[in-house]
Amino acid sequence: MTVNTPEQNQTIAMNIAFIGGGNMASAIIGGLIKRGLAASQIQVVEPFDAQRAKLKQAFGLQAEATPGAALASAAIVVWAVKPQTFKDAALDTRFHTKKALHLSVAAGIRSDSIADWLGCERIVRSMPNTPALIGKGVTALFARPAVTATDRLAVERVIQTTGDYVWLEQEEQLDAVTALSGSGPAYVFYFIEAMVQAGTEMGLSREQAHKLAVGTFVGSSALAKASDEPPETLRARVTSKGGTTYAAITSMEQDNVKNLFMRAMHAARQRARELGDEFGAS
Repeated sequence: MTVNTPEQNQTIAMNIAFIGGGNMASAIIGGLIKRGLAASQIQVVEPFDAQRAKLKQAFGLQAEATPGAALASAAIVVWAVKPQTFKDAALDTRFHTKKALHLSVAAGIRSDSIADWLGCERIVRSMPNTPALIGKGVTALFARPAVTATDRLAVERVIQTTGDYVWLEQEEQLDAVTALSGSGPAYVFYFIEAMVQAGTEMGLSREQAHKLAVGTFVGSSALAKASDEPPETLRARVTSKGGTTYAAITSMEQDNVKNLFMRAMHAARQRARELGDEFGAS
């Protein structure tokens, strides 16, 4: 059972609106409701009928297809829309939300563009990741100068419902975060996929290989989080020269796996920059 602190109780006194009601919005909504926020304090604008039905079934929310004057009551507006639809959604909504604090979870779209579209400077950009769906996410945050300390605290209370967070001093760092942790779950799943396939090729059942691979990532991540030592030290401890792990690491180094992986992350960062250029304000 979650015990709310007085600060958390201040959070659940707010009205919060979501523009977009997909997976990330649902993760935050679910976390807020678990913390004690009433469904009546949450508004959602979601254009797709099927997703509105899911929100009603999961949370008892009556989402709206289009923005309306009721949005003016929201203290925080969370922008959970796709980059290519952000501008149109903002222009449709701006007249109802100028007094709100705005939190964007959209990839790539820079705060200058958001401020221009919304006519508001109280904007926090964020980059969450999909483990937020189970309360295990990590989110990077960047605030424009107009965002106050109180605003930051309000954003933290919202994001804490999905996991951990870190504040950034420079907005361009969000592109690196997108490549690292935003896209990061896909990298982990990719490696799990490879480990499961290799395990089945070596005679294990798919169920056995999957349990072993996932358990290895979960346990290793927990060890890395709990340890004060860097990952290269932890790796060295299980890489005895001439042993099985040494054979595997040597094979990966010969195939230049680390550099190829780093190059892939740079490609993800570049694509995040391109999204800002492509869909941002001209």
